[in-house]
Order: sequence, then structure tokens, then C-alpha cells
Amino acid sequence: MIRLVFGDGTLVKLPELASDLGFTRALVVADRGIVATGQVARVLEMLHGAGIGAHTFHDFDSNPDDRMVEAGRVVAARHQVDSIVAIGGGSSLDCAKGINFVLTNGGTMRDYWGFAKAAKAMLPSIGVPTTAGTGSEAQSYALISDAETHVKMACGDPKAMFRVAILDPELTVSQPRAVTALAGYDAISHAVESYVTTKRNPMSDALALEAWRLLEPHFERVLSDPSDLAARAAMLLGAHKAGAAIELSMLGATHACANPLTARYGIAHGAAIAVMLPHVVRWNMDQVGGRYADLSDRLPDRLEALARAAGLATTLRALEVREDSLESLASDAAKQWTGTFNPRRFDAADALELYRHAF
Repeated sequence: MIRLVFGDGTLVKLPELASDLGFTRALVVADRGIVATGQVARVLEMLHGAGIGAHTFHDFDSNPDDRMVEAGRVVAARHQVDSIVAIGGGSSLDCAKGINFVLTNGGTMRDYWGFAKAAKAMLPSIGVPTTAGTGSEAQSYALISDAETHVKMACGDPKAMFRVAILDPELTVSQPRAVTALAGYDAISHAVESYVTTKRNPMSDALALEAWRLLEPHFERVLSDPSDLAARAAMLLGAHKAGAAIELSMLGATHACANPLTARYGIAHGAAIAVMLPHVVRWNMDQVGGRYADLSDRLPDRLEALARAAGLATTLRALEVREDSLESLASDAAKQWTGTFNPRRFDAADALELYRHAF
């Protein structure tokens, strides 16, 4: 079970937490943007001060793929690490989990596409999110792209869970407004989608509702006042709870439609989500309208208002998606695993309908 450490300045507890878990040689996985903030240097200083050796890996991008994960495995194996610290956004946390899979169990990420395919124990790890977005620190899944096909592979196993998640709102203050907008809207979509899936249950319902209540009123506040630590804290905790809800109930058609847009056009995940989510909610309304009303009486309109407040595009045309590619995008969307949990049956024809509404 994951241990949650939450509050302003809690990163200082990292050395103690790492020592408690028996860390002696850690791999610190962080994207280049986090390296530039100086936070990685701070983490290294903390670990070294506690007598823990540490090496870094940052050779990956916002959509880590299996080749990047393999590069991280090579670094980890060279230094014979016995533990992992991931700091950054969802890409850092997912890449760290991916490295853990292949370092401890061998093979490639394709071998772990699905759930519970790791036969051997995995290294203890600590996740430190610096964005209020994916909630990856609360999940057993690593979302890793196939470098050849660009398909996103959801690779999950209980052994891949972080032992500890440190939620320090102070780490989110310096992120650019665009990152706050994209990550925050993604977190909101997690709360909305996980609340209505066919796999939902009382625990996921409670987590998704609490996530929505934390995220919805504070999203615009952090956009207008990035220094508002109370709003930052609410967003970070909300994103974590939404991530935990996903772990129990999965996602739906919004993410099924968003992933091909990222794979085909390189559109940021949060931007694709912002365009698709209101349309999917309207489309699902006949099936789960009452549940959506638990969140907001006019949920699609509120979601569109939040996207506009964040300066995010609200049409596929604005994202420069070609109309003649909608059918092939729909074919790809229908193959996405998340679509199978949508409350309304979802296939290629449905995906095409949704893309046309969003165009």
C-alpha cells in the first residue's frame, strides 16, 4: 500500500523516507525541465547527505517510449541501483516505472502491456509529482509509447506502485502556465471519466467525487494566481485522488479519442482531452446523465468554460487536425483499451461521430 506524504515543504522528508526503505544506490528519474529548475540537484544533495548514492536519468521526453525506457535501464544496470526516485510530471513517473519493469524482470515494455505480467519483485521507489495532472504516483500503470507504432501501452502491475508518494505543493509553483493548464485539465478529466465507467465501484466513486470537489473550484485560481499555495495543494491532492480513482475504475472514450491525436499529430495529451471531454460527456448523457449531475448540473458547459479559462483549444480544427484523417483516427480510437470501460458502447463509428462533433 502506498504511503502518502502531503504538505508544503515535504520534499525535505525524502532522505528519511528513502533510508526507511533501505535505499543505498538510487536512480533519480527526472525530465530535463525539472533538471533545469534545480530540483534534481536538490534531491541529489539530500540523498548524498543521507549516505545514499544517486545517479540520474533524464534522456526522455513528454511521451516516453520503450526505447527511452531501455536507455534508462542501461543506466540503472550500469550503476547497480537498488531503488528509484521519480520527480517530475507524468512522463518522469511513468518512465521510472517502465525502467523498474525491464530492469527487474527483463525483456521490453511490450512484454508488460496489460496487467500483472511481472513475475519478479521490483525495486522500491518513491514518486514526487511536480504537476497536478496524471496522478501517476497513485497508480500501478506505466503509460509507455511503442517507438515504432506510437501506440500507448498501458503496462500495469501492483509491484510497480511507488512505495511512497511525496505531494509537496511548493514544487508546482514554478511550472509554466501552459503546464498548469494542460496537466490540470487532464486531472479534471480523470475525475469525470473514472466516476462513470462500467468498472466503477463505491471506493472509486468516493475518490472521483472528492477529486472533482478539489479540482473544479481551484483550477481557475491556480491559473490566475500561480503563487496561491492553498489552491496548488488542492490541485495536487485532487490529481492524486483522481489517479487513485483511475486505478480502481479506469477511464473512457475521452482518453480513447485523445490518444490517437497525440500519436498521429503530436498534440499534447491535455490539449486533446480538453477538446474531446465535453463532447464525450454530452454523448454519454443518456446513459449516465444522473451521475454527471452529481458533479455539475451543466457539466459539458462547465468543462468548456474551464478549457476556455485555461486558453486551451476547443475544436480539432484549432489543433490543425485534418478532416480527412478523422476516419483513420476513429479506427485507432476504437482499439484503445480505455474505450472498453466507457458507460456507453464505443466503437469506430462512435469515435468518428465524436471527432466530427469536435471538429
